[in-house]
Amino acid sequence: MAYLFTSESVSEGHPDKIADQISDALIDNFLAFDPESKVACETLVTTGQVILAGEVKSKIYLDVQQIARDVIRKIGYTKSEYMFEANSCGVLSAIHEQSQDINQGVDRQSKEEQGAGDQGMMFGYATNETEDYMPLALNLSHKLLQELAALRRESKEITYLRPDAKSQVTLEYDNNNKPVRIDAIVISTQHDDFADEATMLAKIEKDIKEILIPRVIKNNPQYAHLFNDTINYHINPTGKFVIGGPHGDTGLTGRKIIVDTYGGKGAHGGGAFSGKDPSKVDRSAAYATRHIAKNLVAAGIADEILVQVSYAIGVAKPMGIYINTYGTAKVNLTDGEIAKKVEQLFDMRPYFIEQRLKLRNPIYSETAAYGHMGRKPQTVTKTFTAPNGEEKTVEVELFTWEKLDYVEKVKEAFGL
Repeated sequence: MAYLFTSESVSEGHPDKIADQISDALIDNFLAFDPESKVACETLVTTGQVILAGEVKSKIYLDVQQIARDVIRKIGYTKSEYMFEANSCGVLSAIHEQSQDINQGVDRQSKEEQGAGDQGMMFGYATNETEDYMPLALNLSHKLLQELAALRRESKEITYLRPDAKSQVTLEYDNNNKPVRIDAIVISTQHDDFADEATMLAKIEKDIKEILIPRVIKNNPQYAHLFNDTINYHINPTGKFVIGGPHGDTGLTGRKIIVDTYGGKGAHGGGAFSGKDPSKVDRSAAYATRHIAKNLVAAGIADEILVQVSYAIGVAKPMGIYINTYGTAKVNLTDGEIAKKVEQLFDMRPYFIEQRLKLRNPIYSETAAYGHMGRKPQTVTKTFTAPNGEEKTVEVELFTWEKLDYVEKVKEAFGL
C-alpha cells in the first residue's frame, strides 16, 4: 500500500547545530596538534552565552574561547540584534582532564588491542533510492537548507535571511517502496523584522517558492520529477520568526542525531557524534557501519541494508554484527550468513576502524551541519593556529566512510 514518509533537517545556524560545530571545531584543533588526543566535549549556547564542558587528555593547550568565536562568526552570527554575536558573547570553559578510569579501558600497550571507549550499539544504513545511497526525504531536507544558506550568504535577491532555519520533506511512496512525488515541504526560516507581518509572510513564501525551490531543482535535476504543483507548502507556519538562534532556543551538542544520520530510516543506537574523538565508538563505529552498508548496497548485495555493531567498554572485539536486508537481498544467503562474511571482510576493532577510515585527523568540523552521512569524499588542506602562534597545515580526507573502496572486495567475497 502507498504510504508517506517524512524527514527533517536543520541549518548550521540552528542552536543545536551551533553547539555541534563548536564541539567538533575543538576536536579538530586538538587532533591537528596531537592526533592521540582523547576528547569528549559538550557545548551549550543560549542568549549571549556559550558554555563548554567535557574531558580532554592532550599534549596541546588551546584557546577554546577563540575557537568558539570563530565558529559562531563563520556561521553568520555577527550582528548585535541577533542577541548572540561572535565578538560579544560570553564563553565559559569548564573543560577538565579525562578520567583515568575511562582512559585505562581504551589505551593498551598494543594499539591493535585498543578498547572501545564506551559500551553501546551503533547502526549504519544505505539504500539505492538515491545516487549517494541515502534516504531521499533526508537528502531533500538537507539540500533545501544548504541552498537557503547559500542564498543568505550570496544573494542580493533575499537580503532578510538570518542563520536559523529548519526544513521537512514528506514523500509519497508507491506499493513497490519507490518514491513517486513530494507531498509536503515545511520551511521555517529566521528573518529580519518587517514593518508589516502580512507583507512579510507573503514575501517569504513567494521567495521560497520562486527563488529557493527552482534553485534546488536546477542544482539537483535528478529530483526534478518529484516536484509538482500539488505540494503542500508550510512556510514559516507560526508567522513571525525574528527571534531565533540561541536567543530563541538553547542549543546543546548531540540533540540532532536523526538529522545527522538517516532521517528516521534504518535505526539509531542513541549515541551522538559531535564532540567525540574516534576512540568513542558512538562516532567511529557509526561511520564504519555506514561504510559497510554503502559498499554492500553498491556491490549489489541488497537494495537496502541496515548494519548493527555493539561493544563493551574497554573491549576491542565487538559483541556482534547484525545485518538486515529488509527482504531485498540479491544473494542466496540469509542475513545472518551475510553478517558472517561482513565480519571477515571488515575488522571492527576500534583501532582498525580508525586506521581504515583515517579518523585520527582533523576532519570533523565539516560533519557538524547537514549530516554526517551521504556527503562527498574529498581531500582538503586545513590550517590551525595554536595560542603560542604555532601553525599546523595538514592535508586530510573528508568523509572517508563514504568511499566505495570495498565494492570489489565485497563482490569477490560474495561471488558476484
